[in-house]
Amino acid sequence: MTSYRDIAVDRDGPVLTITLNRPEAGNKFRHETCLELSDALQRFRLDPALRAAILTGAGEKFFCIGGEHDEATSLDQSQVLPIIDVYQAIDTIAKPIIAAVNGFAVGGGNVLHTVCDLTIAADTAVFRQVGPMVGSFDAGYGSWYLEDTIGRKRAKEMWYLNRKYSAQEALEMGLANEVVPAADLRERATEVARELTTRSPMALGGLKAAFSGKHNGVSGQARMAHDQLLSVYLTTQEAHEVSASFGERRRPDPDRFWK
Repeated sequence: MTSYRDIAVDRDGPVLTITLNRPEAGNKFRHETCLELSDALQRFRLDPALRAAILTGAGEKFFCIGGEHDEATSLDQSQVLPIIDVYQAIDTIAKPIIAAVNGFAVGGGNVLHTVCDLTIAADTAVFRQVGPMVGSFDAGYGSWYLEDTIGRKRAKEMWYLNRKYSAQEALEMGLANEVVPAADLRERATEVARELTTRSPMALGGLKAAFSGKHNGVSGQARMAHDQLLSVYLTTQEAHEVSASFGERRRPDPDRFWK
């Protein structure tokens, strides 16, 4: 596996685990972290042997408490945290990604687990948005997807009032799928990931594209067509016949479409 500085990557058969590995900094993502996450996710996307991924944080206290900005370069567009690329990758990769929330998921960390397909939380996990307390906000994945997940009023409450929510409260509002004892989190996340690897990759990919396509417009439709519909179509007898007829400069025979 590729060596990274800010993340750790572990491969166990068809399951990939990506760990934010900056526990001394609350597992915050900085510029380098985002680039490494994007690279690891792209490798996950392209490896046919990998079927599901787990995203978690190092240590017992933090999943991720958001982004770490360098004030000296914050106005330089080339240095803006490329975290949107990470969110987009998680949302559009045609394979399931599970967030194993092992501690505080705050700010961008709350967005990070929200864009994952499933969230399994340790019973010690805490969820929170603090944007208005520090003069920031998320106008895309962090608001639209949060609203889809927990409802409009709850999402506004979370963003406007900046309260802390326990793992149990997150479960009750639909922000988490399961809550397990902290000591069992990795094992449970792996169990779920392995269960997902027994499902049809094509079906899971098509479903994921259908869910994300609601917000992704033309890019979402293109992803579904390219990754799913076209790949399926090109394996049919119909596709073989029309392709052969084109090469042979003849009309396609409809009777061969289903043979």
